[in-house]
Formats: sequence, structure tokens, C-alpha cells
Amino acid sequence: MTYSIIARCHRTGRLGIGTTTTSLACGRRNESVRPNVGISKSQAMYVRAHDPRALNLLALGFTPSAVMRVVEEHDDNFDYRQTGIIDREGNAIAHTGANCGKWAGHKVGPYYAAFGNWLSGPAVVDGLVDGFLAETDLPLEDRLLLALEGGRKAGGQKTEKNPKAERSAWLRVVDRQDYPEIDLRIDMHTNTVAELRLLLQEFRLYQAYYRERCRNPQEAITEEAFVAQLAASTREPCSSPH
Repeated sequence: MTYSIIARCHRTGRLGIGTTTTSLACGRRNESVRPNVGISKSQAMYVRAHDPRALNLLALGFTPSAVMRVVEEHDDNFDYRQTGIIDREGNAIAHTGANCGKWAGHKVGPYYAAFGNWLSGPAVVDGLVDGFLAETDLPLEDRLLLALEGGRKAGGQKTEKNPKAERSAWLRVVDRQDYPEIDLRIDMHTNTVAELRLLLQEFRLYQAYYRERCRNPQEAITEEAFVAQLAASTREPCSSPH
């Protein structure tokens, strides 16, 4: 009961993943994306061993299709898994096992793979792709979020005849450093995808401050001082007395 998109930015080479699900704490699966290597995102009947193995093979220069074959060879329950893989160049492949639930499927294009299981129908994966491709000049995190919003608007998750609420969402983007630039998650909220957008907007207010504080700690101001500056910069100016 999950839908996801993994992608590489065609302009910057940044790698990212956006996912949402009715399960809890989808962001705990941090092995999915590795800077300068690629992405492997597994879901449905998730097994942790898939993603680290796939990323290790990508780091050795294996193609995504070769990596997928190795993953399959090491999994007797491959038909219960759903996986997307992208290398550092943006080459992508996806797999949807026959036992991943109704409805399950994927789409792969240049620099992206979109996939989901226990969805209301194929329109959800189409919505992921349409959202991702809607504004190609935006930063990768915005495009991934647009994809999740597109999937949600197209119907989201459904079990049998009952729609399922997304209770967990995760957005992660990496660049060349060995730590993520963006790593945001929402859990146990009534509208996780919308809340993820609000969180991204709030995080962006602090992003440059956090980055500079690490680079130049001797001259860094306290977070309380930064928050005060932020509040002062956004406060509406007082009107002149008449």
C-alpha cells in the first residue's frame, strides 16, 4: 500500500526519492539512496537486504538491469516485491511482482521510475509521472513532491473497495556529499502529503543557516538568534501614523 518515485535531476545530477504509504515510518528505510552511486527503492513485502546489495553493485559499475537480475536471483519471494533502481547516470529499471496486490504497477522514463502497489488504479502511477514532469526546471525535491501530490489526486491507495489514508511520507535528496541535503518525513498525520509540502517550505527557511553553521562554526549565531532574525524579516512593516 505504497507509491513512490525515484529520480535523478537531469541538470544537477542530484538523486532523490519521494514515497508515501499507509504503513508507518516509511522514512526509516534509509538505505534507498546513496550519493554518487544511485537509488534502490524496495517496497510491497519489503526486505531490507535488497537495497544495500543493489547499491553496492551499482557502486561497482553494474547496470540497473544487471543489478535487478542479481536481486531476483537472491530472493525466493521476488514476486512479492516491488523495486525501482536508478544509477548515477539516470538509467532506470523497475519491477512489480505478480503478488504485489491490486492494483500494482510501474512506469520508467529518462531519469525516473514511478511505482506503487494496492493503488486505486493505474491513474495513480500516471499521476506520479505527470507531476514529476510538470515543471522540469524546478529543484528535484519540488518535482518529487509534485509527483506525490499527483498520485494522491489520482486516487492514492485502495484496498478492495476501501480507500486507504496515507499515514507516512518521506522525501530525501542527496548531492555529492555523504549526507542528504533534504531528509524530511511525516508520520501519523491525517494528510501526510500536504503536510510534507508545509514541512519542506519551513525547512527551506533554515536550510542555508544550517549549512553555513556547519561550514563556519566560529562565527555561527545561535538558532534562537536566527529565528529572531527570521521573524523580523517576515514581520509586516508598521504603517505610518496619519
